[in-house]
Amino acid sequence: MILGICGSPRKKTTHHVLSLALKMLEKRGVETTLFSAHDSKIEFCRHCDFCRKSKRCVHEDDMAELYELLEASKGVILATPVHNGGVSAHLKAMMERTRALLFRNPKALAGKPGMGIAVGGDRNGGQDLTLLEINAFFIMNRMIPVSGGNFGANLGAAFWSRDTLEGVRSDEEGIRSLEMTVNRFAEWVERAGKLRESF
Repeated sequence: MILGICGSPRKKTTHHVLSLALKMLEKRGVETTLFSAHDSKIEFCRHCDFCRKSKRCVHEDDMAELYELLEASKGVILATPVHNGGVSAHLKAMMERTRALLFRNPKALAGKPGMGIAVGGDRNGGQDLTLLEINAFFIMNRMIPVSGGNFGANLGAAFWSRDTLEGVRSDEEGIRSLEMTVNRFAEWVERAGKLRESF
């Protein structure tokens, strides 16, 4: 199962793009699941170290479901609107709260491919910085960051939404970057099973 996580508080542009990516994977016969910040209650990490001692989070909220999905997944897609040149606060909270999962199972994410999607309201609104932040999360958690490769999707899929749903739908370059990244991501998901055995 491939897990797509939407870090947008709104069910609009980012949700649409992530859903499109998951449909591309489903056409390849891949099972997918979408977890959305819009439908979830996620508290911020307090860095209280409760999880270090107890192997669970001090908060009791919808992260419990996300922990199960992350652990069961074969690959993860993180999609976010660009907020002040980086990931949304909602996605950042989810990323930080994986500490509890990893204290319980340090190999929960290791060797799994990870792909990023950034949706910015401006053409140069911080999409690259946002994708770098997502890829850094993948690297720090022993995942395999996957981009679409050179010439259009160097760090992942990037969209210029013009702050409208029609904006992302008409962004041909964004759709091309998504197709490139999904194709490489799907290839890595197939390879990753063997790699995970060595982690």
